[in-house]
Amino acid sequence: MSPTSVNDADGSVQTRSAPEIPREAWVEMELIHTFMRYARPSLHAALALIVVIVMILYGHVEPVGLWLWAAAVTAATLARFWVIGIYHRTMQGVSGAPLHAFMARFAWIWPLSAVIWGSSMFVFFLKAPIYDQFICMTVLVGMAGFAVGTFSSHLRCFSAYVNGLVASVLAALVYQLVVERGIPSTFNTYGMVALVLIYWAVIRISGKRFHEVQRANLALQFDNSKLITSLTEKSRAALEAVEIKNRFIASAAHDLRQPVHALGLYADWLAAEPQFVSQIAPKIVRSTRAVEDLFNSLFDLAGLDSDPSRVNLQDVDLAGLLQDLEVQYTPLAAERGLRLRTRVVPGRVRSDPVLLKRLLGNLLSNALRNTHQGGVLLAVRRRQGVRCIEIWDTGVGIAQTHQQAIFQEFYRIPQQGTEEGFGLGLAIVSRLSYVLNHPVGMSSRAGRGSVFWVALTSPGDDAGGASPAATAGPGSGRDDWPASGS
Repeated sequence: MSPTSVNDADGSVQTRSAPEIPREAWVEMELIHTFMRYARPSLHAALALIVVIVMILYGHVEPVGLWLWAAAVTAATLARFWVIGIYHRTMQGVSGAPLHAFMARFAWIWPLSAVIWGSSMFVFFLKAPIYDQFICMTVLVGMAGFAVGTFSSHLRCFSAYVNGLVASVLAALVYQLVVERGIPSTFNTYGMVALVLIYWAVIRISGKRFHEVQRANLALQFDNSKLITSLTEKSRAALEAVEIKNRFIASAAHDLRQPVHALGLYADWLAAEPQFVSQIAPKIVRSTRAVEDLFNSLFDLAGLDSDPSRVNLQDVDLAGLLQDLEVQYTPLAAERGLRLRTRVVPGRVRSDPVLLKRLLGNLLSNALRNTHQGGVLLAVRRRQGVRCIEIWDTGVGIAQTHQQAIFQEFYRIPQQGTEEGFGLGLAIVSRLSYVLNHPVGMSSRAGRGSVFWVALTSPGDDAGGASPAATAGPGSGRDDWPASGS
């Protein structure tokens, strides 16, 4: 996000964040907003100057011309008030094409106003007393100089304004040279034309340079804002990482304390009553295995974070991979009274065979651990043209409120977890999915079971294909769903 300045109703300027847009577009937007922000105060001064000029010239010049000029310049000033009012009602905070279209529609009012102001020369030049002429010319010179700071934000409008003012002044001077006095005229008139041209060149150069300074300042403001935003996001990410690590360590310590405490109790029991070694030894073995499993899981997570280059991509035979998983996990399924079935579509995919097997093994282990009757199906299918490995189970299922959180470290569903596991299996799945670039999806219904799938890309597939949508779920595709009690 980048900051943009807007005006409140009281005219104060505030900075707020704007949609992400390119720097040049943002700078252009801010220049226009700056132009409109300073346009209204200049109008109050213009109205006051109209009154001053009329009061000075009244009684010294032709009244019809004076009143016609006063009416025209007042109408132009009120028209500028009207345009600025439209801007404040509809254009504040707007960027892009609508803002540029607004300026293209109404920017002509400023040079028209300048032409009318410059035409005052037809009313007073060489007609009013010399001191009155000096005051009126000073007003015109001041208006051109004032435009440098007020209108140069929008360079096109500034140039048109100054050009219009000078053109009308020169027209009055040329009229005096050609019509009123005839050529040759006095030296003063020629000198005045030269001064107007020199002043016009100086004003244009000054306005252009001031515009470049404003543009450079806004570009620097944009870059600083982007830098501050980036540093803020990195700082927030670092704090979040520290918080996650602290939570991770606290959870690991909590889960490690129980089996270690149990080991101590069993060791004391064995020391006190060695005749019960046959009963105590299996308990010690289970506690030792639990500690070992926890450390292995922690090392897996740490290894994935610290060494993502461990990935060794190669062609992996799907049939062989699923057969290895079936051989490895069929005894565990039989031990729990479940049936593990596989359905394989021959083919090869590009992946790391070791990490992919670990990812699928964690999903299979999770499915078997949370299934109490029925079975688990390991299958290869296509979802919307993308080859996927699916793991279906008839287990306890996962409620919608927990389906995002289960991939966090040490997360176990309240009142649904088993005595096994540390809540790291699916966290490792999430990390492996990211490292291998194999998206993992799931669908589940509490009490009916779950399906997890891993999206793969074979060597012949388009890597940019659509990712599989989460359209399947427990209860669909019942011909492959493990039958309860099988």
